[in-house]
Amino acid sequence: MFTTRPEIVGTFGVAASTHWLATQTAMGVLERGGNAFDAAAAAGFVLQVVEPHLNGPGGEVPILYWSERERRVRSVCGQGAAPALADPEKLRAMGLELMPGIGLMPATVPGAFGAWLTMLRDHGTWPLADVLAPAIGYARDGFPLVPRISRAILAVQALFRDEWHSSAETWLPDGKVPRPGSLHTLPALAATYTRIVEEAQQRSQSREGQIDAAMDCWYRGFVAREIDSYCRNTHVRDTTGDKHTGLLRYEDMAAWQPDVEAPATLDFGRYTVAKCDIWSQGPVFLQQLGMLRQAGLEQHAPDSAEFVHRIAEACKLAMADRLAWYGDPRFAASPLAALLDGGYLAGRAQRIGERAARSIDPGMPGGATPRLPDLEAAVRTLQRADVRFGVGEPTFAELPPVSEWAERELFVGDTCHVDVIDRHGNMVAATPSGGWLSSSPTIPALGFALNTRLQMTWLEPGLPNSLAPGKRPCTTLSPSLALRDGEPYMVFGTPGGDQQDQWSLAFFLRHAVHGMNLQEAIDAPGWHIDHFPGSFWPRQTVLNRITMESRFPEATLAALRDRGHDVRVGDPWSEGRMSACTRERDASGRLVLRAGANARGMQGYAVGR
Repeated sequence: MFTTRPEIVGTFGVAASTHWLATQTAMGVLERGGNAFDAAAAAGFVLQVVEPHLNGPGGEVPILYWSERERRVRSVCGQGAAPALADPEKLRAMGLELMPGIGLMPATVPGAFGAWLTMLRDHGTWPLADVLAPAIGYARDGFPLVPRISRAILAVQALFRDEWHSSAETWLPDGKVPRPGSLHTLPALAATYTRIVEEAQQRSQSREGQIDAAMDCWYRGFVAREIDSYCRNTHVRDTTGDKHTGLLRYEDMAAWQPDVEAPATLDFGRYTVAKCDIWSQGPVFLQQLGMLRQAGLEQHAPDSAEFVHRIAEACKLAMADRLAWYGDPRFAASPLAALLDGGYLAGRAQRIGERAARSIDPGMPGGATPRLPDLEAAVRTLQRADVRFGVGEPTFAELPPVSEWAERELFVGDTCHVDVIDRHGNMVAATPSGGWLSSSPTIPALGFALNTRLQMTWLEPGLPNSLAPGKRPCTTLSPSLALRDGEPYMVFGTPGGDQQDQWSLAFFLRHAVHGMNLQEAIDAPGWHIDHFPGSFWPRQTVLNRITMESRFPEATLAALRDRGHDVRVGDPWSEGRMSACTRERDASGRLVLRAGANARGMQGYAVGR
């Protein structure tokens, strides 16, 4: 099969991500003696700088890793919790039916910093100063703006100029939208990270002590105090059309810490796939796998209508279960075991017919009766919302007419991803997001914006993902890790919001079932379905739509239409942002490492040696 680039092969180390500078940062760390945990953390902080339209320091990150020393997979939950002031009754009393998609009100505790540093402290080898040095350097000295950054700034320049003046100062140098390819600096962010390093070094002489001190600076020191002050005292216009202060406070920051836990897993042939728990959409991937165990996918070409139809219909069922059952397991008994039960998934698979399903069809795990949210709330919200400045998703190609803001295919829900494997066999997959430049105003004293992840909750009471103080919103962020024959094998993932566990599943099946190498499986034509309320504001529901790259055979498109799918044909290279790395031992017992990265968007890269 034709590929856009070769699959990378090496024995020393491999890295892949959504931006070449992050990939090369990770590889540079490996070359200088760091391990996969050092490399992934350094790359993660670089992504905050060089992909600011997709993530930032005020965001979140779920991480999956394999520790060769501990011989086990673990998940780090870098999804922050809702503030104590996030009272849904008070918000409904204000006339809100959905949490706004931009502004200060939807912010959770920014969990990315704590998650990266927890993994680094427990498994890394490098001191904090060395890990943060590349990010500080790019923020201080400049980084090249990829075209999508300039387009993102262009789309919200009026909001920045008229309302979010601190963001205008950060992103509109000399009052103008910066040109693609120009070098941009973030001096305030560089100063924030430099101050954290300096304070940490003053407080401790040990590597671990400095990392703990840095987390204390963030969650109980000057960063938390600045966030508190900004949220208390700044009135910010958001998608309601009104100005609101934020809900996040110092006490919320001080009380939070990331959870390190065993992931959810499911067996599929030779493979065991690990995903984050039901506080994320990760189990959607596992549910689809379970439904497809007996689907005979090996008999159908990866670009055939039968292959696409069966996966698309499994996705509809899994996404319906996400809507009905997924949420923070600390706030209600988790149904995850029942959702991943073999008998339950076999029963769900029987609901996949020859025709495209046209309704949302949640299951009854353990015999429980599902309840869906009021999906008309999105319609009512949009009727009275201020949509001049966009929806809740982080990226968009251009500013369309107001009447078209709700057309979700105009936007590409996006974020970042990084995978690393070192010569020892340690593996990391992470999907950072949140706090992108258009989510909320830049906090002037810190140089970054806060996340808007609470837009993924429901203000309606009694649902698994209803808003509650201290509760984590069910995030779309979803890295993946797979074992093969019981041995650690692959880390992989993609940006894409609701598409993440669609694009990554198709990639995995092309590799695991059809034997494509990593780059072949990444480059193969992709698709995604819309058959659920979107996770981003305004949470509109689209049913039975499948968007496919135009590289699919015309016969496949026609056959899917004949089966009842609402087929939309997109650009030839528009579906997916995958990257992946694998490890396996050859006949002599040496580790052989491989990597691949997405060519779509012309910025993802894999490297290794």
